Amino acid sequence: MSETMALATPPYPAPLRHKAGLLRRFVIGWGSWIHTLFEKSYRMKMGTVRFPLLRFFVINDLALVQDVLEEKRCPWPKHGLMTELLRPLMGQSVFSANGAQWQAQRAMINPAFAHAGLGRAFPAMRAAADAMAEQLHRAAMQGPVDMERAMTAVTADVIFRTLFSQPLAPAQADAVFAAFARYQRHVQPYAMLRLYRLPLLGRRRRMARAAADIRALFAPLVDARIMARGALDQMPAPGDILDALLDARHPHTGAPFAPDDLLDQLATLFLAGHETSASALAWASYLVACDPALQDDLAEAIAQVSGKAALAPEHLKALPMLRHLFQETLRLYPPVSFLMREVTQAQVMRGKAMRPGDLVVVSPWLIQRNADHWPCPHAFDPVRFARPESSTAAREAWLPFGKGPRVCIGQGFAMQEAVIVLATLLRHFRLAPAPGPAPEPVSRLTLRARRGIPLVLSPRHGLEQA
Repeated sequence: MSETMALATPPYPAPLRHKAGLLRRFVIGWGSWIHTLFEKSYRMKMGTVRFPLLRFFVINDLALVQDVLEEKRCPWPKHGLMTELLRPLMGQSVFSANGAQWQAQRAMINPAFAHAGLGRAFPAMRAAADAMAEQLHRAAMQGPVDMERAMTAVTADVIFRTLFSQPLAPAQADAVFAAFARYQRHVQPYAMLRLYRLPLLGRRRRMARAAADIRALFAPLVDARIMARGALDQMPAPGDILDALLDARHPHTGAPFAPDDLLDQLATLFLAGHETSASALAWASYLVACDPALQDDLAEAIAQVSGKAALAPEHLKALPMLRHLFQETLRLYPPVSFLMREVTQAQVMRGKAMRPGDLVVVSPWLIQRNADHWPCPHAFDPVRFARPESSTAAREAWLPFGKGPRVCIGQGFAMQEAVIVLATLLRHFRLAPAPGPAPEPVSRLTLRARRGIPLVLSPRHGLEQA
């Protein structure tokens, strides 16, 4: 990668000069959390933000971050505001539950997810990536391609194949993309209205409708699988995550998931399994599109490692720069930019008195852009993850998957999927930013671009899979 591109700064919202007051924060926060940040946010160890409903304590001190996420001294459950925002989509699933309920669900989910290990998931990921390439060849002939929509389609297809042993049709993927975009458009104003104790203006109802459109994908498949298991119990099961969840039993009572609980878990695995990866992969495609030299180096490495053969697991291990590209993307554009935890007991941190019910925010967005941890923190430099001097920061100040007992269960899954998708994309296409303004990141439930990420895709003849 060229030295100039190593110092290139991809787009992010210019921080406010000073902390916004209540009214200005309401107006700005209506559309995006990261736009409310101010200059000191990127340097401070700990800050306080007051809303009419709650006090936020933003913690960037790494020792305190570890204390919270590792739950070293006391429980730090997910805050009720976050579970309220997610309930229409995920119900009381492993993502939003707390305490004993979360522990029991995690004990049931872990074996199910392990059942679809990386080796078993590889063929599904490769098949979905190959299908993506075919669709992009057709789409690219029509003009610039919105990579947010394209990456949502491929990651939703991956997780659908892993959950249900069948591909997700392009029309279904488009429906998921549109429904979750609607949910995000309503959830951010809903959060601001709740924080300011204002009427919700029908936002809850609109969120519920968008969530129902997504969850409607699963119910028929679950019903059909249950009927098939009952009628054809001598036939081999598909061996996917749905089968594993149907076989899962509560660690204490031995009970299976109730039907509604099963749908909650499937919705969580589907949404958490594709939305965050889609966000990061869309930004990764933009970053590499802006660096033609890096892009060509990666395409050449892919060709040297795999030739025209289908991608294999051993190829991924020989492509460390693709992994570093994705790690750097996750540093600059963490899909979940703010982790919300609830204060459960009165305590003092850095001289600030915290009461039960207060909200603690650990922000990957801020920690991963703090100059105390990363040199040139806003610059795109994937090589930093290959440097020995970055190992401490990569271990302690890189947390796109969280840390501690609630670390993302799908971290390895997401990293493997990303390398497969990016390798497939780069062996088929040259990428370039579409004419027009750079994409603008906005942070709601996940990090997305305000108007998408359009790229021009040109076939890379001679490197495609035979």
